[in-house]
Amino acid sequence: MTLPPNVYDAEPIPESARAEIDRLLQSGDLFRYTAPENAPVALLEEEFATMMGAKYALAVSSCSAALFLSLKALGLPRDARVLIPGFTFAAVPSSVIHADCIPVLCEVGENYRIDIADFERRLDDTISAVIISHMRGHTSDMDVIQALCDARSIPIVEDAAHSLGTTWNGTNIGTIGRVGCFSFQSYKLINAGEGGILITDDADLIARAVIMSGAYEHNWQKHKSPVGDNTGELEAAFARWQNQLPLYNLRLSNLSAAIIRPQLNEVPRRVRDGRRNHDYVAGLLNQSPWLAVPEKLSPEERAPDSIQFNLVGMDNAQIKAFQAAANLRGVKVQVFGQSSDNARAFWNWQFISGLPELPATRKMLMKACDVRLPARLKRDELEIISGALTGAAQDVMGQERAYGT
Repeated sequence: MTLPPNVYDAEPIPESARAEIDRLLQSGDLFRYTAPENAPVALLEEEFATMMGAKYALAVSSCSAALFLSLKALGLPRDARVLIPGFTFAAVPSSVIHADCIPVLCEVGENYRIDIADFERRLDDTISAVIISHMRGHTSDMDVIQALCDARSIPIVEDAAHSLGTTWNGTNIGTIGRVGCFSFQSYKLINAGEGGILITDDADLIARAVIMSGAYEHNWQKHKSPVGDNTGELEAAFARWQNQLPLYNLRLSNLSAAIIRPQLNEVPRRVRDGRRNHDYVAGLLNQSPWLAVPEKLSPEERAPDSIQFNLVGMDNAQIKAFQAAANLRGVKVQVFGQSSDNARAFWNWQFISGLPELPATRKMLMKACDVRLPARLKRDELEIISGALTGAAQDVMGQERAYGT
């Protein structure tokens, strides 16, 4: 039997990173504020903001840190209620709690996107902010969400950890809300092991976030203004908040920035190949009556590095049998709801007081599957993965319906 590919190793770090890494190792200059200017982290922020079409960027220790700082920089009062989707990673409600706010959960549909009717129902006068998680790169209807939030003057924070390179109506995900937050963790499009970044066009918000991230004394002076911006807006915001905010020390190191920067040039290729791989496998999986990959929304152009699909017509025992059969064929399948500790199943967020029940989201999670599908995979490797998944479904459910007899 042909062995399935290893889907957990990341792509090699570009060779062009090595000279800068060696320079940093020789100098020991790993702290972003040691150099008077043009530290690798500062250059990364400038380059990332330019790539995304945003004015400002702040690189930090993780996407979780970026989400937390975004909420703190919005100046929300203690116990402010923040609306989030019921399908996201545990780091999202955690960031809300760390920011001294209260997470409010809304339903998510079988296509992994926010249930707009439930979202609108919960978006009442008690909600102070919204975090939209583009979970696993699936974009909810941002036109409707933005209109609903704008009508109530509610700021949107985009959790775009899985969505670097995704667009909505041609606009980069992460630039639609007040703030966009991205991840550089190893399983994301850009790999630094750990790391994150937030982007915004709001000078006052970025100044607050920079200071709270750990820019003590006047280290904020080493953060760049947008090229061609001579208004002094950012400098005025920094001066306004100097010594007024607590420090959380969530900075990114120069070594991480040196690893990230050469990968920015790889983003278009990784997006193209990841989309091609996803769509090819989706077509093969959808030929099985037991597997269903939801369609994307029409304004969305995705940048996937994994694939999600729903199991059709299987009871709980059959779902677990499918998972075991796929594992025996060498393809690890995560069924989000079939685990006692999966951090993406909302009922495992026991740190939330008064955790609500979300019946539609629970029903979806009990049959929603997740498989890694990195952009580096080749056609024959994709066929091995697809064959293992469709074969596992056939192992469990039999051949009759599979062949229409």
